[in-house]
Amino acid sequence: MIHMSIVPSASVPLPGPLDLPPLPAEAPEADIHDRRALRGVLGRFATGVTVLTAGRDAPRGMTANSFTSVSLEPAQVLVCVVKSASIHQLVMAEQAFAVSVLSRDQEWVARHFADHSRPRGAAEFAGIDHEPGRHTGAPVLGHVQAWLECRLSAIHDGGDHTIFVGSVLGAGNASGEDPLLFLGGAFRRVAA
Repeated sequence: MIHMSIVPSASVPLPGPLDLPPLPAEAPEADIHDRRALRGVLGRFATGVTVLTAGRDAPRGMTANSFTSVSLEPAQVLVCVVKSASIHQLVMAEQAFAVSVLSRDQEWVARHFADHSRPRGAAEFAGIDHEPGRHTGAPVLGHVQAWLECRLSAIHDGGDHTIFVGSVLGAGNASGEDPLLFLGGAFRRVAA
């Protein structure tokens, strides 16, 4: 059973003005209604890069950097998926997904699954080392940092995205290489 919650923001009174020093001049306030400006602010947070996959018979994949752990007990993770993505409906239908955490040399894999013109169906995974996950059947990619297979356990509205929370059914560390990172709109590697 999936828990779905769409909860309106609570009216919590905020404290009065705080006596804080002014923001540094080198970090002026961004216009949060300007998508480009907001993306620039949010892009300053370095993330890992993952590929979300779903589907046994007609699998799909997408590059995602909105992924994080939620809980260790019970083991849960979340991934955010734009509602218009083809994988969105597949995750809902399959009630399961897999996440592969990419290694530093897998930028090409991240770019492949971010390319909206890539082939679909079985051809989407052609040339990509992968195997069906033991717990979900969703593709688990090869040569990755780590992988997780999840059963969908909660769905939350997140504006133009849906927040999928998954209960971890299986996970593993697959590679000893450094992770692939994303910062400032570009792929990065850990500096030695």
